[in-house]
Amino acid sequence: MKSYNEALKILKKSQIKISNEIIKSMSCLNRICSSNVYAKNNYPSENNSSLDGFAVKFNDTKGISHKNFKKFKIIGSISAGSKPYKKILKKDEAIEIMTGAIVPKGSNSIIPIEDGTLLKEGKNRYILIKKSYKKFENVRLKGSDYKFKDLLIKKNTLINSSHIKALKALGIEKIKVKKKINVAFFTSGNEISEKSHIDKWKIRNSNHHYLKSLNNNFLFNFKNLGILRDNDVDKFHKKLLKIFASKTNIVITSGAVSKGKFDFIPKVISKFRLSHSFKNISIRPGKPILFAKFKGKSKVIFGLPGNPISTAACFRFFVFPYIQSILGLNPERSIKAKLKNKFIKKKIFTRFVKSKLSTTKDGKLEVEILEGQESFRIRSFVNSNIWVLLPNGKSKFKKGDIVDCFFSNYSNQTLI
Repeated sequence: MKSYNEALKILKKSQIKISNEIIKSMSCLNRICSSNVYAKNNYPSENNSSLDGFAVKFNDTKGISHKNFKKFKIIGSISAGSKPYKKILKKDEAIEIMTGAIVPKGSNSIIPIEDGTLLKEGKNRYILIKKSYKKFENVRLKGSDYKFKDLLIKKNTLINSSHIKALKALGIEKIKVKKKINVAFFTSGNEISEKSHIDKWKIRNSNHHYLKSLNNNFLFNFKNLGILRDNDVDKFHKKLLKIFASKTNIVITSGAVSKGKFDFIPKVISKFRLSHSFKNISIRPGKPILFAKFKGKSKVIFGLPGNPISTAACFRFFVFPYIQSILGLNPERSIKAKLKNKFIKKKIFTRFVKSKLSTTKDGKLEVEILEGQESFRIRSFVNSNIWVLLPNGKSKFKKGDIVDCFFSNYSNQTLI
């Protein structure tokens, strides 16, 4: 059997090309940016006030103190969203200004409204100042956040909501992204049912609905192609031939990949010309798992085990790393956490274990490996919030060991 790391190397060599498309930036959440995005203008676009107050020339405030007051004549008012004030400030003049309003010409400092005292002398209004101010104090400077042509989003970045806020703020309406990967999914087995009410000898098709629910989190379009029964060998073969003429990038099957009488998936796959493949990796859960790239085709297939947790683990640690790779993303970084309890496994296997990540009172990450690690047990999967990856080459893991953790249903890419 090959190791998990050897399997990952095969996946890396089995790349298929994913083309680009231009989409509206407001619709690019969880997509991969396929070219650098640069600021099209300055942000802020002009000098503006960071608070409500009065715009003045900072030089006019020199020498002002609690013992040496000075009053400034208020010559106008400007609010956020209004056109710039046309008049240029003269000596000892002030303009009332609201947060976000463009700083008037001739002024270069903002006096907070609470720092001054309003006075009225006849028809004129004044602001009495009791301290001096620095140049550009309380001013948001033009281009201080982003300058024109600054790098906004780097190529091969997973776009999140923060990026969308920046794209909107800078007026970028469209960007180039990697097309979503098209995944076609088959479940196999006479026991599998899509019905809500089933006989005791049947199993509800949870794998179909679990993988479908991940499509937005893990960057793919999902199409369910139904259930393959135990005698559907020819049907599966014909379905694959049709897939070769479609836009499908990845085929995923669930079940029928072992050595049982009705485990026909490997037999059908072997009829095609393959460039890279593996089967029976030394992992738990998830043995057996099958992977193959079809020679001359930009398509691959993953044959996942049928047990619900095996399917979930194999998708997370085989299919998703492959999706990351062909989309140009960097490999994920694990979350490092201290183990709360001991765990023993066979030395030869890499184990993916259902676990619970938490923080201590002093802010340190710790993780508990849950009971019920069998591949049919869903309860411990529901109670978990993280996978712990325990590598091969080591059998005993002690309380206090530092281990690698990966989010169960989300990418660790946000940590890069």
